[in-house]
Amino acid sequence: MGSLRRYFHPEQLREFSLVFLIVAIFLFFGSQIPGYFSPRIFNRVTSDVAIITVVAIGETLVLLTRNYDLSVGSIVGLTAFFVGKQLSFYPDMLPALALLLAIGAGALMGVFNGLIIAYGRVPSLIATLGTLAIYRSMLVAYPGNKIVVTNDFPKWVLDLGSTSLISIGGFDIKPVVAVALLVFIIFQLITTYLSYGRRLYAIGSNPEAARVGGLPEQQIVFWAFVLCGALAGLGGFMFMVRYGDLTTAAAQGMELQVIAAAVVGGVSTNGGVGTMIGALLGAFMINLLQQSLLRWLRISNFWVDAFLGMLILLAVTIDAVIVSRLRVIWAQTGLETRPGGEKEESHAA
Repeated sequence: MGSLRRYFHPEQLREFSLVFLIVAIFLFFGSQIPGYFSPRIFNRVTSDVAIITVVAIGETLVLLTRNYDLSVGSIVGLTAFFVGKQLSFYPDMLPALALLLAIGAGALMGVFNGLIIAYGRVPSLIATLGTLAIYRSMLVAYPGNKIVVTNDFPKWVLDLGSTSLISIGGFDIKPVVAVALLVFIIFQLITTYLSYGRRLYAIGSNPEAARVGGLPEQQIVFWAFVLCGALAGLGGFMFMVRYGDLTTAAAQGMELQVIAAAVVGGVSTNGGVGTMIGALLGAFMINLLQQSLLRWLRISNFWVDAFLGMLILLAVTIDAVIVSRLRVIWAQTGLETRPGGEKEESHAA
């Protein structure tokens, strides 16, 4: 049992179950929808998952600190629309500059969130619900034409959206997918090996103990929101490249998808628990279900969003009832077992 504890943790149960569910979804809908395993559906799902994954990774950083960011969908939409407008005005803008503009705009909105939450001590749920409305209102109030179409973009934007880095039998790996994988690897390494990542878990697990231990809680939470905003800005750039045509409704409701991906992936709403692998698997499962339900039942997005809400409730319930109980059992087993795997014996005084 001791060796099992070293290589397996209760949190990994969610990740294994997600892999099982993804395979089950593939098999079920593959038998129900003609052409389900076609390259076209694969390419669409992976491109959509890439955007959700990048934003969900930022949301995971915030959730680990026992906070929420409900404004990410509005940040993605505002950033995509803002950068798209700038490219329509300045078609000679370099791709790297447009990318930095998107990340910088998202980070700036993340700074505002971080200041009012980390230093202003405003509850994150209330604060980001307010900034969700503010950023969306800024998008609606943006001067000029309220739509950006693909014809307004320079050629490199269209090429970036249609180019395939790797293509095997029609199954393509597009640049947005490669970017998502790179972001995943970077933040998996940060949360696993760097002190900042460990501090995120420490603050979320026990904020009071972290404060007493001398951790700069406000600074860590602030930078979590800044990074979340920057990744949402990157998601906005990817959204622009992926979809091209943009309106003031761009990415509306994405915050529900992102939070669902993180929570279903095993990131605890109570902070201190979760992995980037879980967020990635959650994003993949959420988008796969969305695409599959829309093709199978031909239902509206309203019912798909309702289904996502049910998934969030189910994931939180499973975490509270089953996974939490497994953590207690695992901890008790650890206390009863020596490193060598032998049971400790009680000694009478």
